[in-house]
Amino acid sequence: MTERFAFALLRTDGGARVGQIVTPRGLIRTPAFMPVGTAATVKALYTDQLEAAGTDIVLANTYHLMLRPGAERVARLGGLHRFMRWKGPIITDSGGFQVMSLAKLRTISDTGVTFQSHIDGSTHTLTPERAVAIQCLLGSDIQMQLDECIALPATAQETRVAVGRSLAWAERCKAEFARQQDQGSDAAAGGPAPGTGTEAHTYPFVVPRTPARDRRNAAEQGTAATTPAVTVAEA
Repeated sequence: MTERFAFALLRTDGGARVGQIVTPRGLIRTPAFMPVGTAATVKALYTDQLEAAGTDIVLANTYHLMLRPGAERVARLGGLHRFMRWKGPIITDSGGFQVMSLAKLRTISDTGVTFQSHIDGSTHTLTPERAVAIQCLLGSDIQMQLDECIALPATAQETRVAVGRSLAWAERCKAEFARQQDQGSDAAAGGPAPGTGTEAHTYPFVVPRTPARDRRNAAEQGTAATTPAVTVAEA
């Protein structure tokens, strides 16, 4: 992966395997159960209880946080780790799944997705660049590219269009990630996250439940993008 982000395979048993991901904020033992803190909190649990339960990483949701309280506000308050008082790694999704699920409230193009907030009906546009910028403002350690999540079942043509668009968006996410780094964004990859001085990485997606040829193509092109890893979304 990189000098500060690394994966080690520790043991295998048939098709099962145990490993660990090294991050600047600590180890993630794999396979890992990731509690979901949709709005920067895991419901009914304090962060010290998460630690006591052996949690290595938590997930926060870009879509919900961009709408409320807002990524810029979280950044002003010191970033997501300080905001939720969690010292370990945080992974954020791109917001794409939630936006794509708003079928009656959004329109999609090669540029990105325009949608209405489910909270107040206000209009927002989520592009690959904006998705990365939001995650950098949040200061998460592992960030996801914006991808097109199509409704299934879908035709082969619809699937190929979505895979192609997602791959193009992956390149734009990668470029924005590099731009954030070059600008020294407080939460950008290679630059300090708010108040911590640690790094982050962004990953492309491989879409599940698509034809094997399309999955193979997505994986090959995703790894060719010189990102440190590829994410396979759950089926």
